[in-house]
Amino acid sequence: MRIIADLQIHSRFSGATSSRMTLQEIGYFASLKGVNLLGTGDSLHPHWFRELRDELAETDGSGLYRHKTGPPDLFFIVQTEVATVHELRGKARRIHHVILFRDLKTSQEAAEILSRYGDISSDGRPVLNIRPVELVEKMLELDEDCFIFPAHAWTPWWSIFGAIGGVDSVEECYEDRADRIYAIETGLSSDPPMNWRVSALDRYVLLSSSDSHSPYPYRLGREAAVFDLKTPSFGELVKALRSKDRSRIVMTLEVPPSYGKYHWSGHRRCGVGPVPPERAREMNYKCPACGRRLTKGVEDRVEELADRPRGYRPTEAIDFMYVLPLQELIALSKNIDYSSETLLQSRKIWSEYITLINTFGSEYRLLLEAPAEDIARASSPSLAELIEDLRRGELEIIPGYDGVYGKILPKSTKTREKRRDSRSRKLEDYL
Repeated sequence: MRIIADLQIHSRFSGATSSRMTLQEIGYFASLKGVNLLGTGDSLHPHWFRELRDELAETDGSGLYRHKTGPPDLFFIVQTEVATVHELRGKARRIHHVILFRDLKTSQEAAEILSRYGDISSDGRPVLNIRPVELVEKMLELDEDCFIFPAHAWTPWWSIFGAIGGVDSVEECYEDRADRIYAIETGLSSDPPMNWRVSALDRYVLLSSSDSHSPYPYRLGREAAVFDLKTPSFGELVKALRSKDRSRIVMTLEVPPSYGKYHWSGHRRCGVGPVPPERAREMNYKCPACGRRLTKGVEDRVEELADRPRGYRPTEAIDFMYVLPLQELIALSKNIDYSSETLLQSRKIWSEYITLINTFGSEYRLLLEAPAEDIARASSPSLAELIEDLRRGELEIIPGYDGVYGKILPKSTKTREKRRDSRSRKLEDYL
C-alpha cells in the first residue's frame, strides 16, 4: 500500500499553534493534501491524550488508528515531540526529539515516566530535564519498539545539529545509545543533497515531515515521506525504518531548502538578510545594523560539518522530489502576495484550490502525477508551468533567513524558453 506519511505535527496544546488543530480539522485537511498516515502530535499531553483516546479507534491491533467519524483511509500513528536540555562541555544543549509509540497505552505509560523530568501538561511539546541518552534508555525500557529520532536536525535553535544549541554528531547527543537511532528528520531548510555531504549520516534514514502548527494544507504535510508497505502497521513502518529498506521507503517529499525559514543567515529584527554563507563568514556573523549575532543559516552549518563536496550522492541514498504548497503556487500564478496567510485563505485562492482537489483527488496527486496539460485545462497555463518548473527543480527562490520564509520567484520567459525541453519528473519515475 502506498503511504504518504507526515510523522511529526503538533496539537493546539503546543505553543504558537492554531486553535483549529483538532483531530477532525487535521483529518479533513490531511485528506485534501493526500497524506494518509499522520502523527497524532503531542500524545503525552493529558488533555490531548484524552481526545486521542476518545476520538480514535485502533485498526485490528496494527498500532495505527482511524478517527471514528473522519476519513476512513487516513491512519494516525501515536507520536509526540519532546525537548531535552542538558550540558555538554560547559554549554547548554537544547534538542527536540520525536517519539513514535506502538499504541496509546504505551504513550500513557511514557507520560507517567517522563513526568518525573518536567511538567508534561505545560505544553504539548514538554521541556524535560533529562539527557538524550536517558530519554532513549527510559523509552526502550518501557518498550523496545519505541522509535526515537531527532527533529528538524539543522534548525538553529532546539535541534541536534543546530548552530546555537546543538552538537556535532549523533554520538555526542545520544552517547552509548546512538546505535538505537535509525532516522533523522532534516527540517525545511535542508534537503537530502545537503545531508549527503556529511558521511556520518549515511547510516540514517533521512525523514521529512511538516512539524505543522496549523491544519491548513500549506502547512500540514508540506514535507512527507513515501512508503510502500504490504500492510500498514506500526510494526511494518518501524521495521522498514530500522533496516533502511529501500524497497519500502520510496522517497521523501521536500520543499526546496531555500524556502525554509533558516536556510541562510540573517537578522530579521534589523531586516538584514538573507546573507549568503561566504558573506556571513566575512561579516563574522555580526549584524551590521546593531552589532548582534546573526542567526547562522542551515547551509552555513552544514558546511561546517560536511566532509564531502557539493553534488556527492551516496550509492544507497533514498530518492526525493521537491514540492511546494499548492495554495502558494496558485497565488503566485495570479500575482497575489502569498506571504499573507489571510490571502492564502481568501475565497479566490481557496475556491480554485478546492476545484483542483475535486478534479485530481488530492494536492499531492496533482503536484506529483498530473500531466501539465491537464493542470493547464483545469486551472491556467501559468500554474501548470510553475508545477513543471518545480518538478524540474528550476524554481527560483530568495532564501529564507532568521524565521522568514523564502520567497518563490516566477521564472523569466527567457529562462523558460531555454528550459522548455528539459524533462520534469513525476512520482511514477521512482516506482
